[in-house]
This record gives sequence, C-alpha cells and structure tokens, in this order.
Amino acid sequence: MITAAAPAKPRRDLSWLRVTGSIGPLGIGTAVLWLSIIVVLPLAALTVTSFEDGWAGFWDAVTAPAALDSLRITVFVSVIVAVLNVVMGTLVAWVLVRDDFPGKGVVNALIDLPFALPTIVASIVLLSLYGPESPVDIHLNATQPGLVVALAFVTLPFVVRAVQPVLIEADREVEQAALSLGASNWTTFRRIVLPTLAPAVLSGGGLAFARAIGEYGSVVLIGGNIPRETEMASQYIQKQIEIDRQVNAAAVSVALLAISFASLLLLRLLAERSSRREAASR
Repeated sequence: MITAAAPAKPRRDLSWLRVTGSIGPLGIGTAVLWLSIIVVLPLAALTVTSFEDGWAGFWDAVTAPAALDSLRITVFVSVIVAVLNVVMGTLVAWVLVRDDFPGKGVVNALIDLPFALPTIVASIVLLSLYGPESPVDIHLNATQPGLVVALAFVTLPFVVRAVQPVLIEADREVEQAALSLGASNWTTFRRIVLPTLAPAVLSGGGLAFARAIGEYGSVVLIGGNIPRETEMASQYIQKQIEIDRQVNAAAVSVALLAISFASLLLLRLLAERSSRREAASR
C-alpha cells in the first residue's frame, strides 16, 4: 500500500548564525570573551552596584543637588570643549596636511603628547602657568575657563587625528576645479571640503566630548574642586567614595556612562547619515 509522503518541514533560516570571514569562530569567540571581561562585566558590576538600594535609591543619588550640579558643570564644560576642539582641531589638521613650514614634524608629533603624558602632569603645568603665581598674569585656577583649557589640552588629539587622514585622502582636483570656475575659498570649503570632513569631524568631536565627560587628572588641580562651581562629576564621584557612599558614586558613574553612550550613538548616526548623503550626491 502506497502512502502519501509527509510534507517536508520548512527549514528554519539560520543564516544569522553563520560565521564568515578569515578569523573563524575561535577568533570571534576570543574577541567576544575579551570584550566581555574588559568591558561588559565591569559595566554590569557598576550598574548592579548603583541599584543596590533600588530604583528610588538610584534616583535619589543622581538627583541630589550636589550631584546634579556636578553633572551640569561637566556637561556644560564638555560641550564647550568639544565645540572648541572641533573648530581648532580641524584648523590644526588642515595646517598639518595642506601647509609646509619649519618644524612641521615636531608639531605633528606634539599633537600626540596628551595621549602619552599623564593627565595629572598637565594639571600641574596648567596650574603653574595659570595659577595664583602665573608668570603671564593670567589666573584661571578654580574657574570654569580653567577647566575648559585643561580639557581642551587632553582632547585636542581626538579631533586632529580623526580629520587628518580624511584630509590626506581628499580629492584636491575637485577643489581646484571649483576655484577655477569662480567659487570663493569659503564656498569651496563649505560645499566641497566640509561635507567630506563632516563624518570625521563629528566622530572626533564625539570622542572629545566623551573623554571630557569622564576626565579627572587634568582638572583635579586647576579646577579647584569647588562644589557647585568647578566640581566635575569625576571629582564628585571620588568624594563619594572617600566618604564611603559607594552606591552614590556608582549611580553618578552610570549617569555619566549613559550620557557618553547616548552622545556617541547620536554622533555615529549623524556621521553615517552624512556619509550616505555624500555617497548619494556623487
């Protein structure tokens, strides 16, 4: 007796599980494990600590007047520093790529100095230069402009090194063609150069902002750590640890983490949108 064959079961689409590339599953697993140990687990532990007293305890810690003031000062100063370095960092990158002058190699090397120099050294230098006994008669210690100067020093390389490679690879023939057709230098920069640089500028500015948000060493001396005036969130966190308020410190740390992540995510989306728009216009 012949029976009808049972209908074949549809296969589930498991294409998202396939591993492609040259490194293989072992390499991917090693990378994921390393990132988990170095990044995910510490962040998870920090988040768990911040909620030890429940949501109400977390909210009370973050919205305490001193905590809010430190967060406000941190975000305000970091935004100013990011905007300042977006402008000046792009200018420095332009000079290093498009101009030749004696000592250019030395200047190019000095850009990376904040990466290697301990930030506390930067704070000591700035305090010696702009402190109470300033040799140039400029006194910025215990002021928000002093915080801006300190953070601008440590975050400048992020913008310069993000913009520099894009400027090197930029097609200068298009700029020359625009100039030959009568476009001014400003119009050429705004219509041709700036759209190309925009993703790199946004990326560098976002990294500068994120670094400034969590900076401690460069502001610890020049800032003065005056509550509700020059106290950065990182200094407030240290104070909470010193008085054994671990939950409060963890809560403000999570708030800083959320601000940094949101800003980087937003800037990344804007950079990708700018890149797609530039590709579509070609």
